Amino acid sequence: MIRARLIPLPFRSTAAVALLAAIASQSLGGCASPPPPTVSVAQLMQRPGERALVDGLRKYDDGAFEPAERHFRAALRHGLQDPRDTAVAYKYLAFIACAFDRPAECDADFRAAFAADPNFRLSDSEIGHPIWGPVYRRVAASLQSQQKSNN
Repeated sequence: MIRARLIPLPFRSTAAVALLAAIASQSLGGCASPPPPTVSVAQLMQRPGERALVDGLRKYDDGAFEPAERHFRAALRHGLQDPRDTAVAYKYLAFIACAFDRPAECDADFRAAFAADPNFRLSDSEIGHPIWGPVYRRVAASLQSQQKSNN
């Protein structure tokens, strides 16, 4: 069994709920236009990628990081319909890689999260994490610098 260096879980028991809430909030439209058709959670769970992502979030919340990593990789392999979900899978892979002292992989996973969703951001508490926060900030700054030099 591999042990992580340190992973406080401020997101414990909330990651799967947050994902489902984000999916549900997609169905809420503005008053000016009719709401887009909704997708039920039951339908989402029929999609292999989305099911694997939710399973990964559950395992992560339970502290079972090796199975969580397998589920996140399976979600990416199966494909996720929403690029934000792809970014979430990469985010948690980055957290796991950083916690298990795999800095190059952590960096690559954060870069993949930004590539999947240009609006990808960590929460303030995630950014402040002593293990993955510095890697995230370095990757974000590097990508921002590249963007400026390309313009």
